[in-house]
Amino acid sequence: MKIVRKLFLLLLCSMLLSAFSSKDSSGCIQRGWEMLGERSVNFKADKDEIMVTASEGRFSAVQIRVKRAPINMQRMVIHFGDGEEQTVELKDNFRAGGESRIIDLEGKKRVIRKVSFWYDTKGFGDHKAIVQLWGRH
Repeated sequence: MKIVRKLFLLLLCSMLLSAFSSKDSSGCIQRGWEMLGERSVNFKADKDEIMVTASEGRFSAVQIRVKRAPINMQRMVIHFGDGEEQTVELKDNFRAGGESRIIDLEGKKRVIRKVSFWYDTKGFGDHKAIVQLWGRH
């Protein structure tokens, strides 16, 4: 009977852990993080947007992750559900597989409507980068 109880508790803990965790594209668990969207970077464009819906919840921080190819990200603007905006100067070269610092959102947990990115891909190779936006609940 004790073994059944221990197995039940182990299963319950595992279910709770997975309910409050997200997995990134490599399968790693990121507690409290959720991928909000991604864009394949166009060599001709220097601005992109990722739309986020209110149904995804409220967030306290965001992070950018770059896949497949490097990119030079100048800045991003986070547009909140209440119409306010937060501009973040990045001015950073991200390698393929790189990520930004964790960017805390101004105020308490916020609904994100969209995030606009300004970037440069000149001289960064032949592959298109994929920019992912992650939010922390």
